Amino acid sequence: MTTVIRANDPLLQPYKLKHLTLKNRIMSTAHEPNYAEDGMPTDRYRLYHVEKAKGGIALTMTAGSAIVSRDSAPVFGNLLVYKDEIVPWLKKLTDECHEHGTAVMIQLTHLGRRTVWNKADWLPVIAPSPLREPAHRAFPKEMEDWDIERVIKDYADAAERMKAAGLDGFELQCYGHLMDGFWSPATGQRTDGYGGSLENRMLFGLRVLKAIRDRIGDSLVVGLRIAADEDWEQGLTRAEGLEICKRFRDSGLIDFLNIIKGHIEHDAPLADVIPVAGMKASPHLDFAGEVRALTKFPVFHAARINDVATARHAVAEGKLDMVGMTRAFIADPHIVKKITEGREQDIRPCVGATYCLDRIYEGHEALCIHNPATSREASIPHVIARAKKAKSVVIVGAGPAGLEAARVAGERGHKVTLFEAANEAGGQIRMAARLKRRRELIGIVDWRVAQAERLKVDLRFNTLAEASDVLALEPDTVIIATGGMAQNLSIESGSDLAVSSWDILSGDVKPTGEVLLFDDNGAHSGMTAAELIAEAGTPLEIVSPERFFAPEMGGLNLVPYMRALTDKGVTITTMTRVRTLAREGNRIRATLWSPYTQADCGSRIVDQVVVENGTSPLADLYFDLKELSSNRGEVDHMALINGRPQSIVSNSQGRFQLFRIGDAVASRNIHASIYDALRLLKDI
Repeated sequence: MTTVIRANDPLLQPYKLKHLTLKNRIMSTAHEPNYAEDGMPTDRYRLYHVEKAKGGIALTMTAGSAIVSRDSAPVFGNLLVYKDEIVPWLKKLTDECHEHGTAVMIQLTHLGRRTVWNKADWLPVIAPSPLREPAHRAFPKEMEDWDIERVIKDYADAAERMKAAGLDGFELQCYGHLMDGFWSPATGQRTDGYGGSLENRMLFGLRVLKAIRDRIGDSLVVGLRIAADEDWEQGLTRAEGLEICKRFRDSGLIDFLNIIKGHIEHDAPLADVIPVAGMKASPHLDFAGEVRALTKFPVFHAARINDVATARHAVAEGKLDMVGMTRAFIADPHIVKKITEGREQDIRPCVGATYCLDRIYEGHEALCIHNPATSREASIPHVIARAKKAKSVVIVGAGPAGLEAARVAGERGHKVTLFEAANEAGGQIRMAARLKRRRELIGIVDWRVAQAERLKVDLRFNTLAEASDVLALEPDTVIIATGGMAQNLSIESGSDLAVSSWDILSGDVKPTGEVLLFDDNGAHSGMTAAELIAEAGTPLEIVSPERFFAPEMGGLNLVPYMRALTDKGVTITTMTRVRTLAREGNRIRATLWSPYTQADCGSRIVDQVVVENGTSPLADLYFDLKELSSNRGEVDHMALINGRPQSIVSNSQGRFQLFRIGDAVASRNIHASIYDALRLLKDI
């Protein structure tokens, strides 16, 4: 597509930082996606950043954070910059990004108390003071003088490796980690020359920066990602945080500040630093602008700046020099390219689901809830190629799986017909979005509907498709994406006395009297229903068989649920099942059972029982068509995994290929449904 000249767009203006010229004002800030292998940024890690470079980003910052010392165990899948072998890997990543005009930086750190002792080399956790961090729970050793000298040298050694790798610069992480642990009143409680006065508390950080500059000179840009206000009674005040920023500026040792507001010692404050869906967008942008105005120093910032309009405002109003849209780039690495080409309407929106970060904090790799190509660039394209020959593709079901199938088939150039029984698209997403706090999820649906319309997909709503409807279109490929229905397989007897979470989410059933919600899934659906019940003012107890509450969601997403449930006085009972339900007058007796004693453990008498137990597939149409298809619905799993077309022919008389995807196969989640569709349809 021809580039549209947008000379006056603030986001597209170059920015000179010291000797480095950045081609526009948009960046991806440091984060650790957990794509490394043995602490090295191998192919998966590299291709993830190169894709953003192809998409026009000015600066991609790797690692969040890269580890400088062996006694900083990599609990987030961190890169290990204390190893010499990282240099060629980083050089390859940097060189490829440079080919697209994108600068590359990295974030360096020692995690301090934000790690564990029982991982990697099993070395004691160290920190400025022996104060335990609630999130990681290790009791740290207070650093001795030789620890301090060793870690300072480790920082300088790591900086030298970054120079050898050809990076454009790096930042040091200064919120919740070792360095700021010295100067924050909450964690820096030493009585030696590194404690007491602000000057003493800043000494370690200044010594690290001096050692770095002595080693690499001014050849690389160096900055701090720093909490300038910890928003915490125990921590740094705004005034003290600003003073620290000014003193680092005046030291002449740094070139920029990347501003954070808040603290991260627990999931709840972490969610305020990195807000999720339903929380305020760009909550700290104005604060970052104040820091820039008061310090008169280059300022970067990222905190839920999801949309181009907000990013443009941040730069146009002089609040930021570089605007970070990190989660937005996980959703769509080609944001800048689409701005440049005048296609902002085609940008895949970040909906704030934070599936990406929650997976990291649970020990998995970062994945976007609705862009399965991110991190899978080696096998899944972000831009779908047109097929050599156009085919007729019929899709049944307009939930996330069906909509993605329609989009991808449309991009391939096929003639696509999509049947949907309801009067609008969305499936289970539309129910989830009924909770006001999660309404942004509808962006997953709206974007795909808009893309389908652009691609001339024939959308047929209010149509309960039968086999005859599908066959009448003489399809080459049929995709069954009919989803599932709420099931209740958990209760031995009396299950007919319960309603489902879907009944609550859809509004078909209103919460009544005292409610017991049996959540035998542990995912968003049960928690969303619980929050809706609590909002209705109904007394609620959640019973879960899990040892860890709501295990299918991460800590960041759990925070707003727990705030709402705690505020409403909801009772939570874990490690317990509901075995039976029985009428007791006008009420229901729920008999509870312990998986640990293998015996009943009490009962509850309530007015309403709600059950969340996933879904069972709606697959009647699939089975009606199975014997008429050439592959009888069979999927070649190795071809699917390796990105090859499906070629099974088990019925030579079959007239079309048949596949089912998403919850029409089994109860899973949004990402799984969309991934099913993308990796199958990209080769049709």
